[in-house]
Amino acid sequence: MLNDFWVLMVERGWALALLQGSAVTIAIGLLGMALGVIVATPLAVMRWRRVPVVSQFVDGYSIAIRGVPGLLVIYLLFFGSIDWIRAVTTVFGFQQATENVYPFIIGVLAIAAISCAYSIEVIRGALEAVPRGLLEAAHSLALPWNITFFRVTLPLALRLALGGINNVWQMTIKDTSLISVVGLQELMRTAAIAAGITRSPLLFYCIAAVLFFSMTTVSQSVFSAAERSLNRGFGGR
Repeated sequence: MLNDFWVLMVERGWALALLQGSAVTIAIGLLGMALGVIVATPLAVMRWRRVPVVSQFVDGYSIAIRGVPGLLVIYLLFFGSIDWIRAVTTVFGFQQATENVYPFIIGVLAIAAISCAYSIEVIRGALEAVPRGLLEAAHSLALPWNITFFRVTLPLALRLALGGINNVWQMTIKDTSLISVVGLQELMRTAAIAAGITRSPLLFYCIAAVLFFSMTTVSQSVFSAAERSLNRGFGGR
C-alpha cells in the first residue's frame, strides 16, 4: 500500500501537482481577499457615515452578494463577460493568452467581490464599536476630522475588525474551491482530476482536505498572533 502511495505521489507526480494547486488556491485567496478589503474599507466608511445614495448602494451590494451562493457569483462574472472578452481579444490577436489567464482573473475578482461584501459589514461594525468617549476626547482637543479619523477612529476600528476579517479569510480560502467550475486548476480541481485518472477519489480528496485544513490552521495562528500583538495595552492576552 505504501509502495502504491509512493508511485502515485512521487513517480507519477501527483504530489507536485497538488502542491501547485495549493499555491494557486493561496494566490487566489490572498489576492482576492486583499482586493476585497481594500475596496471594502472606503465603502464601509461611507456606509458608516451614511453618505446619501452611496450608503444605500453599498448596503444593497452587500445584501445582494451575501444573499446568493458564491458559485452563482462566479457563474455570473464568468459567463457574463467571457463572450465580449473573447470578441475584444480576437480583434487584437491575443485570444489564446487571454483564454489561459482569464479563469485566474475571474477567480480573483469573484473572491474579491464575495469577501468585499462580508468585509464591509465587519469594518462598519468595528467603526460603530469605537468608544464614543475617545472621539469626544479628540474633538475636545480641536483635532481636525481627518486627523481624528486616521489617527484615532480607523486604527481602533481595524483592531476591532481583525477577528471578523479572520472569519472572512477562513471563508474565502475555502470558497476558492468553487473557482474550479471555470477550469482553473486550483487544489480542488487538481484533486478531482487526480481522483478521476487514478480511480482513487478517497485518497486524493482526503489529501485535499488535509491541505485545506493546514492552510486554515496556519492562517488562524497568524491572525491569533496579530490579535495578541494589537491587543497589548487593551487588556488583551
